[in-house]
Amino acid sequence: MTVAIDRATGKRRGERAPRPGPAQRLKNGFRKHWYAYAMIAPVAIVLGVLVLYPLAYGLYLTLTDANSLNSARTIGVNHIDATYRFIGLDNYADILWGPTAYDRFWSHFLWTIFWTAACVALHYGIGLGLALLLDQKLRGRTLYRMILVLPWAVPTFVTVFGWRFMLADGGVINGGLDLLGLPTPLWLEDTFWQRFSAIMVNTWCGVPFMMVSLLGGLQSIDASLYEASEMDGANAWQRFRYVTLPGLRSVSTTVVLLGVIWTFNQFPIVFLLFGNTAPDAQILVTWAYQLGFGQQPRDYAQSAAYGILLLSILIVFTSFYRRWLNRNEQQLAI
Repeated sequence: MTVAIDRATGKRRGERAPRPGPAQRLKNGFRKHWYAYAMIAPVAIVLGVLVLYPLAYGLYLTLTDANSLNSARTIGVNHIDATYRFIGLDNYADILWGPTAYDRFWSHFLWTIFWTAACVALHYGIGLGLALLLDQKLRGRTLYRMILVLPWAVPTFVTVFGWRFMLADGGVINGGLDLLGLPTPLWLEDTFWQRFSAIMVNTWCGVPFMMVSLLGGLQSIDASLYEASEMDGANAWQRFRYVTLPGLRSVSTTVVLLGVIWTFNQFPIVFLLFGNTAPDAQILVTWAYQLGFGQQPRDYAQSAAYGILLLSILIVFTSFYRRWLNRNEQQLAI
């Protein structure tokens, strides 16, 4: 048996070269893909300044007892240094199982879960119904689409203030109910009707997005599938169940995930609708704002801890959601 040796290098031909170290691989990658790194550098810098730094600083604040009384501040020409101290995980312990844990966290957490589930279910159900109607050949279909998209096109604060005026004691809604001889609820004062109003307004704002997304999904379904199902004798319900819903699976999973994330953190609607006047209707994100900016002294540490908990809840939900979807897709493939 003979072994060929390269006279220039003294190495055996066919012998694999030793793998370069991490620093050398990074250097080679940068040399090869420097243009791609240059293109994404501005985005990475902006994300680092606007997202990563505040997130890291907020995580640090959760480990302290920082509030508006012991944080660094400037009054006139006098600068007062920060005096807050490191307390570890005490903020999380106080929020999750402290003496006021239910009133300050768990009650708002349960309401936030119900709010999210109810709103997303209404968004999807109503949006799918409207998308199915607009997918039919109707006279004036383009006009209907434009009208139904308007709640999404109008700025959120304009929509919420409009609903706030209509839901007031002397507003249009109670005036109409009074003319019909029906009871006039305290939409903005009673806890039950506050929560009902929040879900109603959020549904009004969120349905157009679902409708447009699902309408696009419906139009991407091959028409031959419906023709084949009709030839097989399938009725309308069977065509919807076995053709429409499977055809919308990829769109539905995406819009539902986005809907959950957006609704769980839906700050503008609840805050603009009630402000600080509805403590029992506050979801977690508005309650965190209340702790950090709506009271004296402002509890920066607890507010930041709520933010980290919100992020953790959404990360866990997204992980389980994606795993559940992948498992279902594997079962369908089998």
